[in-house]
Amino acid sequence: MNTAVPPLLARRSSGVLLHITSLPGPHGCGDLGPAARHFVDWLAAAGQTFWQVLPLSPAGPGNSPYQSVSAFAGNPLMVDLDDLVHRGWLPWMPRQGFDHHRSDFARVAPWRMACLRKAWNGFAERAGDECRSALADFCAAQAHWLDDYALFMVLDERYGGPWSCWPEALARREPAALDEARAQSAHALGFWRFVQWRFWVQWQALRDYATSQGIHMIGDAPIFVAHHSADVWAHADEFLLDERMEPHVVAGVPPDYFSPTGQRWGNPLYNWDTMAHRGYRWWKDRLAHQFQQVDIVRLDHFRGFEAHWEIPASEPTAIAGQWRPGPGLPFFESLAAELGPLPIIAEDLGMITPEVVALREACGFPGMRILQFAFGSGPANPYLPHNLERQAVAYTGTHDNETTVGWWNSAPAGERQAALDYLGPCVGQEPHWTLIRAASQSVANTVVVPFQDVLGLDTRHRMNTPGMATGCWEWRFEWRQVNHEPAERLAAMTRAHGRWRT
Repeated sequence: MNTAVPPLLARRSSGVLLHITSLPGPHGCGDLGPAARHFVDWLAAAGQTFWQVLPLSPAGPGNSPYQSVSAFAGNPLMVDLDDLVHRGWLPWMPRQGFDHHRSDFARVAPWRMACLRKAWNGFAERAGDECRSALADFCAAQAHWLDDYALFMVLDERYGGPWSCWPEALARREPAALDEARAQSAHALGFWRFVQWRFWVQWQALRDYATSQGIHMIGDAPIFVAHHSADVWAHADEFLLDERMEPHVVAGVPPDYFSPTGQRWGNPLYNWDTMAHRGYRWWKDRLAHQFQQVDIVRLDHFRGFEAHWEIPASEPTAIAGQWRPGPGLPFFESLAAELGPLPIIAEDLGMITPEVVALREACGFPGMRILQFAFGSGPANPYLPHNLERQAVAYTGTHDNETTVGWWNSAPAGERQAALDYLGPCVGQEPHWTLIRAASQSVANTVVVPFQDVLGLDTRHRMNTPGMATGCWEWRFEWRQVNHEPAERLAAMTRAHGRWRT
């Protein structure tokens, strides 16, 4: 396969990590409206090249975008409602008094979904021929996933989850039962297709605007999907399910220093033999879809493609799991043969073996290097700036980490001393800017910094804590927190270190 580094990652550049739902706005969570374009302008003023987002898919349990009902669909909560008002499909909405510092999804999601239903009714009653034709064209182009997704959502509203407990004829996708369900639900199916159309149109408009300002999008592809999803329902034989259509083994990671019982994620595992027999069609369609949305994809849990941790579904923790081989290099060769060079960043964090490194290098994918992990094991630590490679993406932290200020405030004494010895006393005064500077000065071609670190925010502004079921994925900021200094300081650093966008 072509092992060349993606061109956008082959020169010195930098960017910022911020999820769409964290943007400001009046409707309870960030969306694809004016604030998204304002953030593009901010990135451009700061000399950045990349905007990295988290998965764009609908959020699942605990508001996590990594447990979605679809690997293809966009999150309905990200649809810009003001655009629907402007087009005359949605009545004007009075302000709801939502929290501007966090997304209260329990309150926000029902209200936003109700607004989208009103907009669909308004579209059905008043849309012109041009808009109706555009919707029809979108539905035809995306039918390979959209038809199953729309029907899944209709049935999910009717029966709830998991889908394996639906009436057997529907769970097993008997054609007559599916045809009857479609015939009974034409308007409801139209709603879900309409929402996805508006998400697609708005996202592509945002991406086009970003490109016009020299900003490129980095997306995120979770390796696994939720059992209660249109993907598993529509492709059940490509997952390891039992006769009841429930997973008999699930995904996770083994016990380690951070978790004595490991992490039991609960996602069903792929039937790689069946997928290989079908030429990895589902994966090719999935990544082709994402490459239409973003310029680069961060491929989550890359080590799982070399070997994954298989846990019996009956086990409450990850302790009793075992390593099972993944699809390896032939998988990526098959993808590249159809899709061409793969613009991928490999999320190669965690328990990484020489075999995982060899696979990543054979694919030509840059890996991730987290500076918060650099100060716990001496000068050979691979995350220390002097040990980074050009073909790497350096981060101060990720959405799963503490903010850098939070990390510094809670780090063990030995780790803090190691950071002081390496970075100097400035790390105690400005830990966030000190780590940003160390990453930016490094030889790594690409640097990405969470927006919380640019703003110097503490642990109260953390996006996610792995293993915590509630209170995550809710962080938002307000523009009044973003004065002129962070952009000016980041711009000066970016220019000085040869990372200014071109």
